[in-house]
Amino acid sequence: MDVLVGIGLGFLAWFVVRHGIFGFYTVNQNERAVKAVFGRAERVSGSTTLDDPIAQALSPDERDRYSYPQVRVIPPGGPYFKFPWERVHKVSVATRTVSIAYDPEDPRANAGGTSLEAVTKDQLNTGLSGQLRWQVSERNLYAFVFGVKKPIAHVMGYFVSVLRERIANFEAPRKEADAQAGGIAAGISINDLRKNLRDLNEHMDRECASSAARYGIVLDAALVTGIDPPQEVESALAAINTAHNHVASEVSLARASADQKIVQSRRAVEIETLRAQAEVEPLTRLAAQLSDLKKAGGGVLQTYVRNLRLGLYARARTVILEERR
Repeated sequence: MDVLVGIGLGFLAWFVVRHGIFGFYTVNQNERAVKAVFGRAERVSGSTTLDDPIAQALSPDERDRYSYPQVRVIPPGGPYFKFPWERVHKVSVATRTVSIAYDPEDPRANAGGTSLEAVTKDQLNTGLSGQLRWQVSERNLYAFVFGVKKPIAHVMGYFVSVLRERIANFEAPRKEADAQAGGIAAGISINDLRKNLRDLNEHMDRECASSAARYGIVLDAALVTGIDPPQEVESALAAINTAHNHVASEVSLARASADQKIVQSRRAVEIETLRAQAEVEPLTRLAAQLSDLKKAGGGVLQTYVRNLRLGLYARARTVILEERR
């Protein structure tokens, strides 16, 4: 009997210590928590992620697949208390940065997480390097804690698939392609990618905006910083770039020379036009003056002609007159 009492008291003491004293918990400043009762998370009645603005990035066919319930988020602070049948899931919401080549399931993959391979449109294997900044979405903790078994792996796989698809189909903007040596040199995808890293990063930000609604992870920023071609084509690309630069330089010089000649021709035409106008203007004025004199009467015009002849006679040294017979 005493043994049973001792066992009972011992169990009671263990229960009080285990679930009484250790039933209290706190949540750090960079953490959020979700409480599950008998394995079911405490939910906000009638609310889903489709009611939150983060669902705006989802396409219509994705809205049904990624409709998660809204859960009650325990903010930082404490102490809080939980019963034995309750379990608290704590999640860090601090921003973290990883390499775009990071593989959560195999850290040795992608050259130890330093270079991600992708195939360009012209069938060249290229290595990509950069960083991906992410954090857990406080507004969709259900997806991160309960919806996806390995959310980090899912998000990295989604990001890599979108990035590789973009690399495989990337083309330089049409205006830029036409500007390269006046359209003489054909675009090279690796060169185009290097020149348009900003557009590539902006595209990744837009495409990954739905990750918060999908997996409960916000991709804060994706930054592709390096695109390295295979070693066997590096020298060939350098030679092609040099040739393109030379062609572009020659075309620019030719255009500048042609523009200069066009400007000079226009200037010459303007000068000759002004000269012709200067010669025609006195004749035009004289014709207008004679027309006015004729309107005044025939005698006035004859008098004007006579006075003009007298002026000419006064300046002339020799006058030859036609003899009338």
